[in-house]
Amino acid sequence: MTVQQRRSEGAQPFHLVVVSGGTSDPSSTRMLADRIADRVHTLAEDRGEQVATDVIDLRELATEITTAIVSQLMGPKMARAIELLGRADAVVASAPVYKAAPSGLFSSFFHVLDNDLLIAKPVVLAATAGTARHALVVDDQMRSLFAYLRTMTVPTSVFAATEDWNSKELGERITRAAIELLLLMESGFAEQVRSESWRHYQHEYGSAGGTELDIDLSSDLMRLATGGSAKPNRKA
Repeated sequence: MTVQQRRSEGAQPFHLVVVSGGTSDPSSTRMLADRIADRVHTLAEDRGEQVATDVIDLRELATEITTAIVSQLMGPKMARAIELLGRADAVVASAPVYKAAPSGLFSSFFHVLDNDLLIAKPVVLAATAGTARHALVVDDQMRSLFAYLRTMTVPTSVFAATEDWNSKELGERITRAAIELLLLMESGFAEQVRSESWRHYQHEYGSAGGTELDIDLSSDLMRLATGGSAKPNRKA
């Protein structure tokens, strides 16, 4: 649907989901994500569009993320987060950086998501740290993770060290990233990819459904993969 069609048909607001990996309250990581989301809202209003926002605060999901990693079981908060991301038109993903890497909580959350959940969705990547020495983490590590998930990350990433918060340059990067995200949402690219090319995105082992293969769960390889021995124990 084109921008003109959306306006003439009174379409629903775009759905933006903010994912914040901040662990403190208040959190600079959440503050940065909120600034980006607020800028998207303002720019959308200037263009006659509306954006509704939901926030996934990962510190509230920490226990369920751990459970999902070790057992593949999704708790109610994780299920809700997956539902929000599944119907999102765009995502702002904001992570704190520790020891030259995005936090384990942030990375683990995206590791347990289905590989097909975010295909073609526009994403702004953002990160915070105590020093500018971590500035390359967003493009060096976060961008590769979201490339694997086949999202449409916007060209401009947003990084904020302690000394950046009141700088003109940070505000300009936020505006640039917000414009890029809004234009991608308006283009309807993600919706078109899913409606016209979905069959080309299904994984060999059926994470998208419908392509599952018959796997012999009693084979030596599968027993080893699940922590058993190569040969079943037999009592004399």
